[in-house]
Amino acid sequence: MLYDTHAHLDQQAFADDLPVVIHRAREAGVGRVNVIGVDAHSSRQCVRLAAQWAPLWAVVGIQPNDVAEAKPGDWDEIVRLAATPGVVGLGETGLDRYWDHTPIDAQKDFFDRHLRLSQASGLPFVVHMRECEQEVLDMLGEARRRGPLRGVMHSYTGSADGAAQAIELGLHVSFAGMATFKKSDELRAVAVSVPLERLLVETDSPYLSPEPVRKVKRNEPAHVAHTARRLAEVRGEPFERFAEATTANALALFDRAE
Repeated sequence: MLYDTHAHLDQQAFADDLPVVIHRAREAGVGRVNVIGVDAHSSRQCVRLAAQWAPLWAVVGIQPNDVAEAKPGDWDEIVRLAATPGVVGLGETGLDRYWDHTPIDAQKDFFDRHLRLSQASGLPFVVHMRECEQEVLDMLGEARRRGPLRGVMHSYTGSADGAAQAIELGLHVSFAGMATFKKSDELRAVAVSVPLERLLVETDSPYLSPEPVRKVKRNEPAHVAHTARRLAEVRGEPFERFAEATTANALALFDRAE
């Protein structure tokens, strides 16, 4: 069985056929899916979905590009949701200098809030990072000086050195469909460098459809099998062993799912 550790199934793209999407995931061998919040409203939706569908588990938080739209009380709502059944993580959080919809100081404030809540609650955090690798690593290093870290670098596209630093800080590294693209040799080399016991897979649905279904505009959890097979191939590992290991890694990290 596979574990899609990152999907946005609360989005409108899945409004009309979510039961079918979940069925296809099961048929593809995907036993668990984390549904990821990006703001207070979507986090509530993710908690609702997790309560409704057995394979789904919720991650709640405010994504860096959504921080500017956060209303008074939204963070308190994330803290409240974090304690509800079916919630297995915090995020997605992190930093983004590509879109830069939110002033970086506000992004850093909310990233720090997620990290502190993770350390207080024991829930792992999910890191979004785009064009700000060193800043993210610096904040993770600062947080590590306060205590142990549990989390994952999601849909990783950073450097091998950055991945190694994140692993040294105690994090996992997750790869999505971009690792299957024909021109992604460098990213696949990074995936090869990650120890199997720290590696996760995801879809980031409805985005980043992997090869050979890249032309499908809406990605979905069933497609995580394509990413897992490609990574197992480039790492020279049997697919069954790779799937078993990455699923065990995810279950251990998001251990409220057990």
